[in-house]
Order: sequence, then structure tokens, then C-alpha cells
Amino acid sequence: MRSFLPSLKLPTFMPQLRTSCMALLGRAEPAPEALGARTEMIRQLMLQELGEYGEKKFPAIARRVRYAPDVQGLWYARSDVMAILANSHGETAAREKMAMISDRFNGLLPKSLTGKISFKLR
Repeated sequence: MRSFLPSLKLPTFMPQLRTSCMALLGRAEPAPEALGARTEMIRQLMLQELGEYGEKKFPAIARRVRYAPDVQGLWYARSDVMAILANSHGETAAREKMAMISDRFNGLLPKSLTGKISFKLR
């Protein structure tokens, strides 16, 4: 079926404009490139915190972090990483490190996953 409406081609800036407007409203989703880069940054940070000790003593957890398919997989691996860090550095230091890692997830996950939980020490 042929349309009688003229075909309109949107200017290239329109998707960016939509994203910018949604960001002002507080509903913007990160661009796929940014999401991938931030996910990899979080993954590397978690692996760095595990260090050699974590990789040797807990290889399954290190693999879980290394091969997590997405940012949600990394989010769910945090509790295992916390346990390893608490075992090797003590709970206070582990909580500080996990607070830094958890802050990196801001804007990447649905509110239903993050809720109002805060790892910051008072």
C-alpha cells in the first residue's frame, strides 16, 4: 500500500535533541557506546579490587565478574566481591571500596534494582 504522505527525513541532530530533552526530565538512558564503556570500567574496577588474591582464591567469582554479560550481571556480583574484599581487607575497608564501586552504577540500572540502599559509611 502506497502512502500519500510525503516521506520525511529527520535531521541528524534529532536523536541527540530527544536524548537531551529526556535527560532534562530525568529519564535519559545512556547511549549504547557510553553504557558499554562504563560497564567495562566497572568490570575492570571490580577485578582490580579483587586483585591476585581474589583471582587465585576465588576463581569462580573472578570469572563471574570477568564474563558478566551486562551491567546487571555486575550489579548482582557485588555481594560476592564484597565478601572477598571483607575476607582480605576487613569489612570497613571492603564497605568503602564497594561504596566507590556502587556509585559507578548511577544512571545505568533501573530504580527497582538500586532502590534507596546506600553503602556510604556514616
